[in-house]
Amino acid sequence: MGFEKISLKGRALRYLSAREHSRLELAQKLKSHEETPGELDQVLDELEAKGFIDAQRVIDSVVYRRAARWGASRVRQELQAKGLSGEAADAVETALAHLKDTELARAHALWQRRFEGVSPDLAARAKQTRFLLTRGFSSDVVRRVVSGRVEPAPDPEPDP
Repeated sequence: MGFEKISLKGRALRYLSAREHSRLELAQKLKSHEETPGELDQVLDELEAKGFIDAQRVIDSVVYRRAARWGASRVRQELQAKGLSGEAADAVETALAHLKDTELARAHALWQRRFEGVSPDLAARAKQTRFLLTRGFSSDVVRRVVSGRVEPAPDPEPDP
């Protein structure tokens, strides 16, 4: 009983069954398995045409997985690394705009989970600042969170 060789399309589908991948990610992972020139592009074109590769789903997946722990700039970096900055620029910008709207609340929630509160110690505040900055939150948001200047979110208006 020998090992059966997995086709390029089979490998791609295996990767896609685990999580959403951009076209660039799949191309990078599958490049070493391409046997004839152009085969990889053909497989990726077919998967894209059938809806197996979808930039919007990749964007939604990254935002869903990362938003609670990362700021908008760090999420932007991950999306760019996936090759989504050019092909789906409008969708990326829309997702990032939504993240920026909620950035203060997300940074504050992360900060509360990690630290005990506003520290009078300069070294502790510097540590808290570095923690939030390395996760991609804007410096303005970090300054407000670490100093304790976070206004509570307004209550939603009741439906009539």
